[in-house]
Amino acid sequence: MTELAESRWLNDRWISGTLAVWLAIAVLMIFARMPDIAALALGDTDDNLRLAQVRALLGGQPWYDLTQYRLAPPAGANIHWSRLPDLPIAGLVLLLEPLLGSAAAERWAVALAPLLPFAIGLFAIALIARRIVAPIAWPIAMLATLCAGILMPMWLPLRIDHHGWQLAMLAVAIAGLVDPRAARGGATSGIASALSLTIGLEMLIFLGLVGAATALFWVRDRSESPRIAAYGAALGGGAAIGFALFASGANRLAVCDALSPVWLSAVAAAGALLVLLAVLPLRNPAARLGLGGLAGAALAIGFALAWPDCLGRPEGVSAELQALWLDNVQEARPLYRQDWRKALLILALPLSGLAGYAIGIAGARRTGKGLAAMLALFAIALASFALLFWQVRTAPAAQLLAIPGATMLGMYLLPRWRASAHMLPRVGGSLAALALMTGLWAVVPIIAFPEPAETEQGDSGTLTCSERAAFEPIRALPDATILTPIDLAPRLIVMSGHNGIAGPYHRNGAAMLDVFHGFQGTEARLRETVDRYGVGYILLCPGMPGEGHYGLDDPASSYARLSGGEPPDWLEPVALPANSPFTLWRVD
Repeated sequence: MTELAESRWLNDRWISGTLAVWLAIAVLMIFARMPDIAALALGDTDDNLRLAQVRALLGGQPWYDLTQYRLAPPAGANIHWSRLPDLPIAGLVLLLEPLLGSAAAERWAVALAPLLPFAIGLFAIALIARRIVAPIAWPIAMLATLCAGILMPMWLPLRIDHHGWQLAMLAVAIAGLVDPRAARGGATSGIASALSLTIGLEMLIFLGLVGAATALFWVRDRSESPRIAAYGAALGGGAAIGFALFASGANRLAVCDALSPVWLSAVAAAGALLVLLAVLPLRNPAARLGLGGLAGAALAIGFALAWPDCLGRPEGVSAELQALWLDNVQEARPLYRQDWRKALLILALPLSGLAGYAIGIAGARRTGKGLAAMLALFAIALASFALLFWQVRTAPAAQLLAIPGATMLGMYLLPRWRASAHMLPRVGGSLAALALMTGLWAVVPIIAFPEPAETEQGDSGTLTCSERAAFEPIRALPDATILTPIDLAPRLIVMSGHNGIAGPYHRNGAAMLDVFHGFQGTEARLRETVDRYGVGYILLCPGMPGEGHYGLDDPASSYARLSGGEPPDWLEPVALPANSPFTLWRVD
C-alpha cells in the first residue's frame, strides 16, 4: 500500500477503526477482569456506594432522594451525587436480569457500564486528533490513550464511579472547542460541559478553561460569534435541564458542592452573557476584549456577593474533619507529596504532551493554520500540569489533555525515524519515539530503581479486607448497624445486609467525626458512639491503610486497645474463620 493510499485508508476508516479499537480493548479488559467481575470486586469506596445507590433506586427509593439510608440509620447519609451516572447501570441491570438473574445481571452491569464512557472518550479523542493534528493521526492518539496509566483505569470494568463519565465529557468539550464549524463546536462544548456539571463539579476548572478559550476565540475573530452563542445557549439551557431532571432534593438548596441554585445561577448568567456578546456589533478586538472582561468581572462579583459561602473549598468541612480526613486523602495531596515513582508515572505523559504542543505551535506559526486552537489546547494542558502541584486528583484529566500533544510528538518523530535507510535506527528510533510520545519512558528509571521488596508478613492465605469471601461470615450474622472505619463502610453495605455509620463523604461530617472520636477516644467515648447509633457490632480490619488516623499509635485509644486484643467488657469477640482479615465484636 502506497503512502497516499495508506493515508486515504486511515482517513476514510477512522470511525470503524476507533470502534474496532474500543471493542478489542473492551473485550481484553473484560477477559482480564473476569475473576474480579465474578467476585463483584469494586475496589473503591465510591464504586461501592454507587452500586448501593443504584440498588436503592431499583428498590423503589424516590428519584430525587439520594440519601443513603444504609449509613447512619435511620436518618441516613446525605450524598451529593447525581442520578445521571446511575442510569446506565440501572438500565443494564433491568435489561440483563431476565436473562441472567438478579445477581449476575448486577455483576455484568457494573462490568459493562464503564465501557460506555470509554467509547465516548475514545471517539472524542480521535476527533480531536483529526481536527488538531492530522486526519490520519487518530491511531497514534489511540495508542497514547491506551498507554495513559492514570486515565485508563477510570474506564476499566467495575469502575462505576462518575469520574469516567466526566472525563468522557471533557474530551467531548475539547473536541467541540477545536471543531472548525463554529456553531456546531460551541453547541458540542456547551452540552458536554452541562452534562459534566450535572454529574458533579470535579471538572469545573477544566470546563471553565474551555469556556474561556471559547470566548477568546471570539475576541480574536468576530466570525466566531456563532460559537459563543451556541456554547452559551447550550451551556445555560443544558445546565437548567440537568438541574431539573437530576438535582436531588438536597441539591435544590444553596449548596456549594453540586449543581445547585448556586452554580446554576452562575452558569445560566454566563451563558446568557455569552449569547448577548455574540449579537453585539463589536468589530474591534479591543472592544470585544474589554466588554468580555467586563462581563466576566460582573459575573465574578455577582457570584461573590450572592454566594459568599461558596468562595472557599466546596466541601465545607470543619477544620477538625479536614485535618483528620480530607488532608490525608492521597489523591487530595500535591504531586510533590507522592512517592517519586508514582509522581513520575503521573508526569510522564503530560510532559510528552507539552513537548508535542510546542512542536505543533511552531508548525502552526509557520503555516498560519490552526494556531489559535493549538494555543488554546496548550494553555489548558499547561494549566492541568500546574494543577498537579495542587492535587493529584487532577491527574486523569491532565493525561487526557496531554494526548493531543503526545499525538503531535508522535507524528513529528515517527516519520523521521521510519524514513531511515538503516534497519537499526528505523526500528530502534521508532520504538524510542513511541516511548517518548506515550510517556512509557518513565518506566526506565522505575525499573532501574525498584522499590525495596517488602517482607511478607502473616499467613499468605489470609483474605483481604474487600474480598467477597471475607464478608460471608459477616453476612451470615443477623442484620445490625456495625461501627467500622469510614473506608470500610461502603463495602460493608454492598456485601452484606448490615448498616454502617459513615463513609468518606463530606456532607456527613458529624457521623464521620463520631466514628473518629469513638475510635480515638476512651472506652466511654466509644460507648457513646455505640449507643448513639444503636451499634450491634464493631468491625476492624487490622493492617488496612489509614489506621493511624483512628488512634492506632495512641495506646490509650479504643482503636489501639481493640487492635491489641483488649476490648472493653461489654464487647464479646465473635469467632471468624482463620483466613478472615477481620476482628469482630458483638455489643452486649
